[in-house]
Amino acid sequence: MSDARTLHAEGLFNGRDLGRLPRLTGGSTPTGRVFRSENLDRLTPAGWQELHDLGIRTVVDLRAPSELEKDTGHRPDWLTTVVVDHDGLDAAPAFWEAYWETGLVGTPLYYGPHLEQLPERTSDALRAIARAEPGGVLFHCAGGRDRTGIVALALLTIAGVDPEAIVDDYLETVDNAPALLASIGVPANEDKIEALCAAYGTTVADAFRAAVDAFDIDEFVARSGLDASDLEALRTFRARVA
Repeated sequence: MSDARTLHAEGLFNGRDLGRLPRLTGGSTPTGRVFRSENLDRLTPAGWQELHDLGIRTVVDLRAPSELEKDTGHRPDWLTTVVVDHDGLDAAPAFWEAYWETGLVGTPLYYGPHLEQLPERTSDALRAIARAEPGGVLFHCAGGRDRTGIVALALLTIAGVDPEAIVDDYLETVDNAPALLASIGVPANEDKIEALCAAYGTTVADAFRAAVDAFDIDEFVARSGLDASDLEALRTFRARVA
């Protein structure tokens, strides 16, 4: 299943289709509609063509403005980019202070609190996915792990995906991290992330699993501002149910 979902685009190391994930009610999420990845700035022209051939027409970029300014690549004219600053560092400094001080930024230990205390950040991203123009939608941050992981957690929960499949999807990113970091000349840091989680009595996998288990979908939806059409689009991966 993992290989079948891999997004093969030259320049990407952590891209995949969020289709083929099992739902609790039976069946699986549809393919070719919603994708996740790391930053697209290192895509080659061939890589962009591969995204085009997959039908992707909208990208939801979850990075902060300061990160966008560092991009050097050119996004093609056929692509629409919607920017959603998912972290909200400037808007919520009090939230982030504790996580920067402890070093827990970059671990799943902040995912649950972010969803609970800053739900509008994730709901804005989900709304952008739901309301995108026709075609496939890809959402990404820098490494495709934390901000992308939070949005995927919420999206897949709304879509009724089996919680363990949500965890497995996240762990694919963990597995892809060494190759991604090597591609940009950065040493692997998974041991450090695991050590931080261990200091809090958990592991990366179990910390993410705990965030999935604790996610109160009804409370989130109630606070999200997502309307009925948005929710239907998210539940069906942008396909109306007849």
